[in-house]
Amino acid sequence: MTIARFASSISAALRHPGVIALIVAGVTIAAMLIVDHGPWSRAKTQPAHVAMYATTGDAARAAGATVLPTKPKSPIEPVRPGPKTSPTVNPVTP
Repeated sequence: MTIARFASSISAALRHPGVIALIVAGVTIAAMLIVDHGPWSRAKTQPAHVAMYATTGDAARAAGATVLPTKPKSPIEPVRPGPKTSPTVNPVTP
């Protein structure tokens, strides 16, 4: 008699939204720990011929390519068609 009531109360408690949220949170945290700290997430050492070139320009020069700077914009730009837009409020600076 008491075992049946205990089983039904546990069943009802496990259907509570708070308990379900805690279970989902626990599984999610466990999954993140496994993915972030597994043996596959260790730093990989690169062979010498790959690590020798730090930038794309270095690799291009080593392959025999000529790396040229981009051409500057023309001082006389054509007028943009359409209505004039307002300046950005928060310009993004790199």
